[in-house]
Amino acid sequence: MKIIIVDDELRALHTFLNDVIGRTDVDYKFFKDDEREICEYVVANNVSAAFLDINMPKINGVELAEKLIYLSERIKIVFITGLDVSEKDLKEPVRSHTVGFLYKPYDPDLLKRYLASIGKDSPKLTAKMFGNFDCFINDTLVRFSSRKSKELFALLLTYNGRALTMGDAISHLWPDMDTDKSKPLYRDAVWRLRKTLKEIDFNCVNFERAQTTLLKDNISCDYWDLLDGKATPKGEFLKSYDWAALYFAE
Repeated sequence: MKIIIVDDELRALHTFLNDVIGRTDVDYKFFKDDEREICEYVVANNVSAAFLDINMPKINGVELAEKLIYLSERIKIVFITGLDVSEKDLKEPVRSHTVGFLYKPYDPDLLKRYLASIGKDSPKLTAKMFGNFDCFINDTLVRFSSRKSKELFALLLTYNGRALTMGDAISHLWPDMDTDKSKPLYRDAVWRLRKTLKEIDFNCVNFERAQTTLLKDNISCDYWDLLDGKATPKGEFLKSYDWAALYFAE
């Protein structure tokens, strides 16, 4: 799971780092009080939770929580504070997104319990690439809005976190079509994929100009397991797509 920690005190950030460093289940990023940078990061990444100091010089942690919840409906909030505040002091929707409070100096065991709770509740996407290609968000089938947007996502999974340029995507998805004619089709597939990911509230693709990159957090994939030597899936690899033979042959 991916978390962010926002605190203007360097000592507090070091304390938090000591408690999360070395954990393989937590991908963390620290911020001071740059609201714009924080919001841009949450928009571009699949952030499970934000640990926020309440009283900071440039921003108020509760107000920041409201903005982050607006940007990501699934994000969880933990407040880090030395103030005498509790959930009863919060208004909706912040209250319903709040996991709890870490009162300075906070209890490391309580932090561990919060991380365990957040990890358990974080949405997870499962991709099955052998046989019929399908994806599931917390065991619910993901319904893509078009055949090509689904194929584009399959290609991103196959790229395994590497950047996929528009040119490479077109050469895979529309190999026999003139490039100028295929560009509008590519843009439509990208737009439809963004729409699907927004509908399931699972931000796992970084969309840039003429390039897309898959963010692998909270995604499990049988093809990746095969590459890592963890499993031997059965069935034809992405049998609906001709280009799949370039990446796996039985």
